[in-house]
Amino acid sequence: MPTLTYRDALNQALREEMQRDPDVFLMGEEVGVYQGAYKVSRGLLEEFGPKRVVDTPIAELGFAGVGVGAAMTGLRPVVEFMTWNFAVLALDQIVNSAAKMLYMSGGQIPVPIVFRGPNGAALQLAAQHSTAWESWLAHIPGMKVVAPATPADAKGLLKSAIRDNNPVLVLEGEMLYNTKGDVPDGEHLVPIGQADVKREGADVTLICHSKTVSVALKAADQLADLRVAAEVLDLRSLRPLDDEAILASVAKTHRVVVVEEGWPHSGVGAQVVDLIQREAFDSLDAPVLRVHQADVPMPYNKHLERLAKPSPDRVVAAARQVLYLD
Repeated sequence: MPTLTYRDALNQALREEMQRDPDVFLMGEEVGVYQGAYKVSRGLLEEFGPKRVVDTPIAELGFAGVGVGAAMTGLRPVVEFMTWNFAVLALDQIVNSAAKMLYMSGGQIPVPIVFRGPNGAALQLAAQHSTAWESWLAHIPGMKVVAPATPADAKGLLKSAIRDNNPVLVLEGEMLYNTKGDVPDGEHLVPIGQADVKREGADVTLICHSKTVSVALKAADQLADLRVAAEVLDLRSLRPLDDEAILASVAKTHRVVVVEEGWPHSGVGAQVVDLIQREAFDSLDAPVLRVHQADVPMPYNKHLERLAKPSPDRVVAAARQVLYLD
């Protein structure tokens, strides 16, 4: 099984799906000649040409609308945003057109489109370029939202997203592009809506996704030194959620910490906690705790930025609290 970076796994997914289906094409700022702001589209212009790898102006609302129109006519566009922070300019097309067209047309007009790009904070990009968009986007019916944490999941989820007949939003962790992992050869698809246990455990469940998976795994290593076996459950898909996987892990460990990059108010973790308290309240031996970004715009100062983000130490502290070790 080859080892690939996260960006190369995404590149492989795009190449395979464009080879497989001539209706698939990529569009966005600098995806062609420059080969992508994060080099995810490296080599695709040379292989597929400018009609299928389309450089766009710096006009997110405009090219998102072109993509939606193309999907409505039967093509399968993949629209890359240089960052999801810029996609706020295109939300009218994403929310009011892509997400609602199938419903408003009485099931006559599907919109098989993928919107993808880096999400959340990187390093010292300041508040306007560091928003985690999960809870905003997963709030909207009519779309699917995925957030892969590993190269294998990045490839498998992107391929599934491209083949889906609904709008799918792929939130790529901006700090994950250089990370490496094993990626299966051949036809590798990860079903949308299926969580994954990244580490087995019996004492406490750490529910996470995207960049917080590595945070949770590091916390699990620290907890192991305390003879605590933490289960790390990677949601992978935020809409739909894998309710069964979440509830099964809660029934197994009876204690839960939810780790997310976003702000606390109306966050992904709040949705997970709502599910647990409705469907698994009697399985809990302690209240569910959440570890999240500080409830402030992301600081530019690197020390303050580090303090604002979820950390393994904060996850360990929450786990100790639900285990009543303090």
